[in-house]
Amino acid sequence: MTARWGLTIPMTGVPLADHREIVEGLTDLGYTDAWSSETNGPDAFTPLALAAQWGPELRLGPAIVPVYTRGPALLAQQAATLAELAPGRFVLGIGTSSDTIVQRWNGIPFTEPYQRVRDTLRFLRKALAGEKVTDEALGVKGFRLEKAPDQAPPIVLAALRPGMLRLASREADGAITNWLAPHDVRTVRGELGEEPELLARLFVCPTDDAEEARAIGRWMIAAYMTVPVYRAFHEWLGRGDALKPMNDAWAAGDRKGALEVIPDEVVDDLIVHGSPAACRDRIREYVDAGLTTPIVAVVPTGGLAPADAVRALAPSAG
Repeated sequence: MTARWGLTIPMTGVPLADHREIVEGLTDLGYTDAWSSETNGPDAFTPLALAAQWGPELRLGPAIVPVYTRGPALLAQQAATLAELAPGRFVLGIGTSSDTIVQRWNGIPFTEPYQRVRDTLRFLRKALAGEKVTDEALGVKGFRLEKAPDQAPPIVLAALRPGMLRLASREADGAITNWLAPHDVRTVRGELGEEPELLARLFVCPTDDAEEARAIGRWMIAAYMTVPVYRAFHEWLGRGDALKPMNDAWAAGDRKGALEVIPDEVVDDLIVHGSPAACRDRIREYVDAGLTTPIVAVVPTGGLAPADAVRALAPSAG
């Protein structure tokens, strides 16, 4: 069994305030981590602040916070706050996010993503260590945290392709990825190396109804894989030809047609589905392939209620 087993919070369809009972029970179920995200729902930090109090033994982190949508100083402030709330248990996950989130939704130019992540990582290392930082590339002049955390948090990078994976290996404490199959983990490890921590959010649909799972999965895949950063990721992983009909239909405005041409094999590769026992076995395939920390993202179905899914997918369940 993997030493780590994470859960994505907040869970879809569950109000944030109703997560207390779920989070309080995670450690007893064998979960070690709780990881948030930031797209168009809750922000990444507020759920972790609550979880720091509800789950005092859990490791916590955002997977991920975009480096564009907060100024570097504010990002350091929020990271320092979480590091104080959960000393020794907070890991800061940062990344580029996507042009959709950064540019279309926030009106911020999505330029030079590799450089922006690299420079922000270096800034955060210094700021969270209590140094006074001036960084011309980021436009920062003489920033210092009022109180640096007693223990600077590890920083992990969202990394989908070789350049960012190598940056994570050289300068960060690990890498975060998602939307991959177990055999893809070996490709990612080939660039990251064997030593750094590798985390991945796994979309898990615990249902025996394969057609239901695939229908949900097709919507999710179309929403993600038509975004340029994910399209490039899967071209690198070797799915370019399999996903080309979907991308062509999507670009032509044929949303229904795009869903219909996504092969079952691609859905089964990227969405963990089946009985809870089958899902747990599939998650362990990722670990056997080199994933350090699986982060379960429960995909709602007509079957298990969210709290029941958390229990059924827990490592302690079998």
